[in-house]
Amino acid sequence: MSRVGKMPIPIPKGVQVKIESGQVLVEGPKGKMSQTYLPEVEFSLENDVCRVTRKSESRQARALHGLYQRLLSNMVTGVSQGFSKVLQINGVGYRGEVQKDVLVLSLGFSNPIEYAVPEGVTVAVEANNRIIISSSDRQRLGQVCAEIRSLRPPEPYKGKGIRYEKEFVRRKIGKTGVK
Repeated sequence: MSRVGKMPIPIPKGVQVKIESGQVLVEGPKGKMSQTYLPEVEFSLENDVCRVTRKSESRQARALHGLYQRLLSNMVTGVSQGFSKVLQINGVGYRGEVQKDVLVLSLGFSNPIEYAVPEGVTVAVEANNRIIISSSDRQRLGQVCAEIRSLRPPEPYKGKGIRYEKEFVRRKIGKTGVK
């Protein structure tokens, strides 16, 4: 039995979970989310707890058991509390700012880079070098962070670029110029 799949999902007050044919709908103070699911698993609601069970012991059913439990758990957390990640910009003259729904980044290129922020994601910039990204959808949040980071990933010699807040970049030793 999947250890993750067996865990019950507590549903906080203010969050509603509806299970329809082939789809789970979650609604809360931060928005609505839905997820389709395959018939190898079942969802059951009891009191303020949701459980995911599998119908058979097939390989696919065992794989989907933990997956759908974690997806539903992320949806419940997202519509009740939300998720956020922090990116840091390192480098002399590197900075960012938000103009309406566009993140404008100066990353050492000849022109600033404009990144259109997708719907459902909010971006804020603190002190020109700290980007705070938040969303109720964990997958979309991770995708947006990865796209922004890919604009100028951290380089190993001076550490310049965009990195996650607690990311460790292993530094390399450059040439010394010894003859």
